[in-house]
Amino acid sequence: MDCRRSGDVPLYFDGELDPAATREFERHLDDCDECRATLVGLDALRRDVRAAMPRVGAPAALRERLLALAAPARRRHWPAIAAAAAVAFAVGAVATSVWRTREATRDALARDLFASHWRSLAATSPVDVVSSDRHTVKPWFAGKVAQAPLVRDFAADGYALVGGRVDYVGDARVPVLVYRHGQHLIDVFVLGDADAAAVAPTSRRGYTLDPLVLGHQPAAVVSDLDAEELARFAAQLAAAEP
Repeated sequence: MDCRRSGDVPLYFDGELDPAATREFERHLDDCDECRATLVGLDALRRDVRAAMPRVGAPAALRERLLALAAPARRRHWPAIAAAAAVAFAVGAVATSVWRTREATRDALARDLFASHWRSLAATSPVDVVSSDRHTVKPWFAGKVAQAPLVRDFAADGYALVGGRVDYVGDARVPVLVYRHGQHLIDVFVLGDADAAAVAPTSRRGYTLDPLVLGHQPAAVVSDLDAEELARFAAQLAAAEP
């Protein structure tokens, strides 16, 4: 890698940067395709490893041993207590690792969604297909993404359909619906099932991200609209019938 900040990518991915350094590096990611691509690659590798790892429960012998240690009527020997403590420490370490991985996934997904929205605002047009007709917008996605999204127009409620585009979130192509409310643009990202659990409400630089389900598909809305107003719009989207 040629970028002088490339050494910070694994530190950011593992959550080892302090809060100030994290915010500064996220600003760098907004402008550096090289570091962003490396981060996407690390995330994809982690997903592949997690998918390949079998899920196993605790052995019956281990469960019985822990129950025996907990029984008040039995004499507790220091070697057994030490072994139980080691097991507890290992379980705690695994839980911490899983939590950090989940947080890193959420951060990476949120960063991609915000970056996509900001890029669209800087582009000549925020959409690839310009239309307020849902019967025009929905068919346009055919062949461009795995599944065309549910498209509804809420112009009567003040949320006019502007059109749609295809963008990348991580390494996946996703459909994006664009609505306008006054001077505010709202991006509706329709995500894959793998990202459903990774979307969490968050805000950055005056922009808000909210998860929802759109026609049985996991989705997320991003806008600089007031958080309460955006939540109301997200509720309208979620209530739309397929």
